[in-house]
Amino acid sequence: MSAADRLLRSGPPGTEAVVDEYRDRALPLVEQLAGKAFRDQWEALAGLGVLRLDPPEPGPGESADDAAPGPVTRSLAMIEGIGLAGADPGVVYAMASQVFGMEYPLRAVLPADAWRSVARIQDGRELLCHALTERKGGSDPLSMDTRARREGNGDGDRDGSDGGGYVLEGAKTFITAAPVADLALVFARTEQGRSPFALSAFLFPVATPGVTRADAFAKTALPGVPMGELVFDGVRLEAGSLVGGEGSGLAILSSTTTWERALLLGYALGPMRRTLQRLTDWASGRGHFGRRMGSSHQVAARISDMALVLHRSRTLLYAMAARLDAGTPTRRLAAEAALTKISVSEDYVRLTEHATALSGVRAFIADSELPADLHSPMAALTYAGPNDLLRIGVAREFGLPVEN
Repeated sequence: MSAADRLLRSGPPGTEAVVDEYRDRALPLVEQLAGKAFRDQWEALAGLGVLRLDPPEPGPGESADDAAPGPVTRSLAMIEGIGLAGADPGVVYAMASQVFGMEYPLRAVLPADAWRSVARIQDGRELLCHALTERKGGSDPLSMDTRARREGNGDGDRDGSDGGGYVLEGAKTFITAAPVADLALVFARTEQGRSPFALSAFLFPVATPGVTRADAFAKTALPGVPMGELVFDGVRLEAGSLVGGEGSGLAILSSTTTWERALLLGYALGPMRRTLQRLTDWASGRGHFGRRMGSSHQVAARISDMALVLHRSRTLLYAMAARLDAGTPTRRLAAEAALTKISVSEDYVRLTEHATALSGVRAFIADSELPADLHSPMAALTYAGPNDLLRIGVAREFGLPVEN
């Protein structure tokens, strides 16, 4: 193994074996899935076990490996592996979003019976979407208009146990996978004002009467996964649709957001590694002014800078996964998660800029050997929260009286 391979295979113990396993398992599927509908690609890749939170049980005669990565680290390695195989980045992004932004935080808050009732999302048979953003904004959840009005037999309890349920009115937009999702995690106002207990979260089938899907948006970034809107017109929800308890929506949102910011960018690791390897191979063999292109100091510096940002990104993401595996509460990780998201997304853009400069016009020719995806890295600066706003939150952690 070369020094470069060792540098890029420096994850926690057992991690690289998982990356290799899922890369090798996904490779035969990648060519078969090219051009297929999103749902077909989703189900095929989910069939590899990428969405399952718990590692497989040891088989007969096998024993648990002390060096095996924790479940969160394993999930990150699986996401990296299918991305390294060349699976559609939009599909990989959607899988990372469901695993880290929804599955892990929901399993922590749902009662065991409620989790078992939706656990089929782990094998790809059903797909979950996260509905928060509204047309007038998404970064300020307490400004949302979507409202869930209680229909009870009296005041009841704040967990909805009066049996009356809720009526949901409003609309959400820019929802990843909304046009094809089976279940939706929807945040709605259950009280007026800007109280931290004004919001609640609901989990229910998208096919519930009164829910309308708008047409998918025509996207320039991560086009492999659809994005759309959900409109709620007098949607009657059973009391059991409430997640956590009435008024706990902001706390649940804080958890899903921290998980997503911490690890969503795992979807970029595979494309970043593929880009670096492709450029390195090309520069090593291409003739340029009577010498190999890779002998140029300028080219070598760009390749080294690409390796630097990839190494930094992997180190940050796997460190966050290790913290979550260790049981660190998400409330203690919010600032670190934001810094990780900012760093990795900006490094993804930086690596792509280096690749584009080295590729020249080939970066803009779709069927060349070095096409560049410029939109998707730029989108990473905005998805899971715009970096400029995340910086404000980090600054507050340092005691600055900064406002949005």
